[in-house]
Amino acid sequence: MGRTMLCRLIGTALVATAILHPSTAASQAMFACAERADMVAFLEAHYSEKLSAIGQLDPRNIIEVFAAESGSWTMMITGVSGRSCVILTGQNWESIPALPGSKV
Repeated sequence: MGRTMLCRLIGTALVATAILHPSTAASQAMFACAERADMVAFLEAHYSEKLSAIGQLDPRNIIEVFAAESGSWTMMITGVSGRSCVILTGQNWESIPALPGSKV
């Protein structure tokens, strides 16, 4: 019984350490930032992504989603200075049309 508890305690400690200690790659992650015009041109040229959605984050920043027919998408934040930073990318984007008469 003592050995089983010790094994569980060590296993729990290892799992907790793995979860709580960020990996080297995660700690070195950086946002990809550039002037908005350059980012838009890059997304169009390399991924065929076009502006799909936009929303105001706060008085100085907006969030933009660029998507392609292939399903690839990129979300970025753009500031009033004109600088944009990619915050998320992914696959399988689907635009859902609003139903007639519904308020979105």
